Amino acid sequence: MTNEAIEPEGGADVAELAAALGHTFADLGLLADAVTHPSLMGLERSDKGTSPSQGPGIAYERLEFLGDRVLGLCIADWLLERFPNEKEGALAKRHAALVRREALGAVAAGLDLGRYLRLSPAEDSGGGRGNRTILADACEAAIGALYLDGGLEAAKRFIRGAWAGMIDRHQPPPLDPKTALQEWAQGRGRPLPVYEMMDQSGPAHEPVFCVRVTVQGEEPATATGSSKRAAEKQAASALLRQLGVAVHD
Repeated sequence: MTNEAIEPEGGADVAELAAALGHTFADLGLLADAVTHPSLMGLERSDKGTSPSQGPGIAYERLEFLGDRVLGLCIADWLLERFPNEKEGALAKRHAALVRREALGAVAAGLDLGRYLRLSPAEDSGGGRGNRTILADACEAAIGALYLDGGLEAAKRFIRGAWAGMIDRHQPPPLDPKTALQEWAQGRGRPLPVYEMMDQSGPAHEPVFCVRVTVQGEEPATATGSSKRAAEKQAASALLRQLGVAVHD
């Protein structure tokens, strides 16, 4: 294997990403790490014969781990400030909606984060630059990089700007479709909804799961998603719509 074979495909200058994040980095290497996919690091180590602690930079998993916690804290603090009279249960529902993968994906899309990803050629040619899971993970990693370089205020400033359009989107607080369907069934004395995996297709890097949900006495609904959980949520949403129940997406 040659060095040319492991060069990341694309990958715009992370200085542009720093500008989009609204922060002047003292250490741009942190942001480069935040957009480095593990597949690239594995190839670099294999080619150079180095250990995971050696070699140029790190992949984004550790920064993602940190960014997930920073995001959760900043959103929780913001919700307490924004909704001072809401109870814990309502705040928890809002929090779950704002830190979930779909919200991260929307922020990543706004940043055009896929342009900056450092991927192995195989991951890039397989669609990694548009992979929703990778984009959400890299978005969390970028928040982790912001926190390490600029502290909590830098991360908080970005989060409040990027999530501003989402925090007030759901009035009342959003209810997870699976929870809403369960409450609908229980409220009518029906057994809990039953979810069945019908099919799994697509490439390994972006699988498609097909799930059917049934509530006693009602026509079932079927939907697909990028994970079993996502497909179950989509199926629950579809069945709620069949039942004439408003769904918060």
